[in-house]
Amino acid sequence: MSVDTIKWENGDLKIIDQTLLPEEYVVKKLDTVERVWEAIKKLRVRGAPAIGVAAAFGVVVGCRKYADEKIDVFKDKYEKISDYLASSRPTAVNLFWALSRMKSVLDKNLDCGVPEILEKLEHEAITIFQEDKDICRAIGKNGNEVISQSDTILTHCNAGGLATADYGTALGVIYAAHEAGKNIKVYADETRPLLQGARLTAWELMQSGVDVTLICDNMAGKVMSEGKINLVVVGADRIAKNGDAANKIGTYTVAVLAKEHNVPFYIAAPSSTFDLSINSGSDIPIEERDPEEVTCGFGKRTAPIGVKVYSPAFDVTPAKFIAGIITEKGILRPPFEKSIAEIIG
Repeated sequence: MSVDTIKWENGDLKIIDQTLLPEEYVVKKLDTVERVWEAIKKLRVRGAPAIGVAAAFGVVVGCRKYADEKIDVFKDKYEKISDYLASSRPTAVNLFWALSRMKSVLDKNLDCGVPEILEKLEHEAITIFQEDKDICRAIGKNGNEVISQSDTILTHCNAGGLATADYGTALGVIYAAHEAGKNIKVYADETRPLLQGARLTAWELMQSGVDVTLICDNMAGKVMSEGKINLVVVGADRIAKNGDAANKIGTYTVAVLAKEHNVPFYIAAPSSTFDLSINSGSDIPIEERDPEEVTCGFGKRTAPIGVKVYSPAFDVTPAKFIAGIITEKGILRPPFEKSIAEIIG
């Protein structure tokens, strides 16, 4: 499936507002850096690769109002804008990777005029955007190798076209298998508390003609015990040097269940999701979300007023539960410290 999750048209940044799916398909224009920040923070645009792309364009949106400033003023404004965007969400490393690439363009061109720097920044953002499209297709092609003719795949959260510039990572693997004519089926966890699996993954797969069955998160063990799942494929927001992987809350539970039932558990992610500066998953910062996402999800109160809430947005799956990490450069296998160093590092 190809969806225009993010569009850059004539200098305008537009996104599908994913908080409104599947009831409404609304495209929003983000014409200020504040609106880009809010869209990332409020999950209007979400998924590690898509966050990185949006942040890169956010730099351009925020900086172009200073096109007439001198270079020292422009540089100061740039750094404030970049730091502001970096504060939107802490876990997805693609956000910081994209901002680092944009900063590198600025640093290499400080002897140019500000209008020329802006052109180069826009070019880099477009390059990141296009690269993500190509990378997702490569992930799908590589991941197709682990899918057999009539496999049933379990996935958690949304790692499809809506989470990337196009096609997806985990769902990219599923799309590639579907396009290859394989008779696959998918079980999609609803993914509490914001239901990205129910609202987004199920919607994407139905739009693409993939056979999908929605289940509650706490049903994953049941369907595995019934022998209905051949493998699990999920995305990731940050992967440590040893292969530990952070993904949407509930992924760790799925991985443990998969191990218990001898179901191979795969991560699908681009090389930009690897953070080789950290040794293990214990070093990955975990975002905590607004308690009302649990107690008043989608405007309906489902818990007592005043109840204490713990709401981490992500958990970390230890490398020992992961059968392979599907990237655009190939499929990494244990021991991950070695394969990550050789292929990603």
